[in-house]
Amino acid sequence: MLAIVAPGQGAQTPGFLSPWLEMPGLADRLSAWSDLVGLDLITYGTTADADEIRDTAVAQPLLVATGLAVAEILGASPDVVAGHSVGELTAAALSGVLTPEQALAFVRERGQAMAKAAAVTETGMVAVLGGVEEDVLAAIGRHGLTPANINGAGQIVAGGTLAQLEAFRAEPPARARLIPLSVAGAFHTVHMASAVDYLREVVADVTPGDPSTTLLSNADGAVVTSGAAFVERLINQVASPVRWDACMATMAGQGVTAMIELVPGGTLTGLAKRALRGVTTVALKTPDDLDAARKVLHESA
Repeated sequence: MLAIVAPGQGAQTPGFLSPWLEMPGLADRLSAWSDLVGLDLITYGTTADADEIRDTAVAQPLLVATGLAVAEILGASPDVVAGHSVGELTAAALSGVLTPEQALAFVRERGQAMAKAAAVTETGMVAVLGGVEEDVLAAIGRHGLTPANINGAGQIVAGGTLAQLEAFRAEPPARARLIPLSVAGAFHTVHMASAVDYLREVVADVTPGDPSTTLLSNADGAVVTSGAAFVERLINQVASPVRWDACMATMAGQGVTAMIELVPGGTLTGLAKRALRGVTTVALKTPDDLDAARKVLHESA
């Protein structure tokens, strides 16, 4: 059983799109989508520096557009689809809940709304690696932070104000390592509430389809069979924690045996190697990875 997964913000690196532009039709596809999102996606994915693509309003459309374009090249028919944070919009399009164009219109507004919300208060995020989960969560709560991403495999991301994060780093949980993340705000926390309200207005006229394959939600790892329900979850998820640990647990329960992570791959397959033992994983980083992905497709057919 094959799962295709899409990474979230933070997976992007300068120039990650460059090798993919050699693939027939991909540049034309991204040029057309650039017009839709109002950004030069090709320039941002090739020559822009790390600070430029760190911008939430840039990173999110860039990740979703690239993931969908490479998924077209791969041509897979997965049994399960899921995405981490903004990757859920990629998953929504792959499953037929939204068209690619609807997903890109949504992510354009999502990125801008989250960037605007992040500008209200100085906030950030820090990854907590290791430690006892209960102790880590207790320490996060004690400092007024939110466990914004519970990723499994001993990784939790805390989000909150810079002052809260500084205090947390001064008093870290036992046996845990803290790594500040290069993000523009405390995503998936209460600090994004204004973006939730705005996005509900944005999608008021959107009529989603029901998913054509098993589609998992970040909210709780549940299989969602209603397109309208999934879109509602997409909206609420902006200010709610990502439960990727629950998504992986559902994949295990569904009998997933192989996982392909879309561009820029590596983060989610890395978590799967630790939490989903025995599952074959392929991270799409460059076109050189397509042969391994197609082998997995053949073996999963």
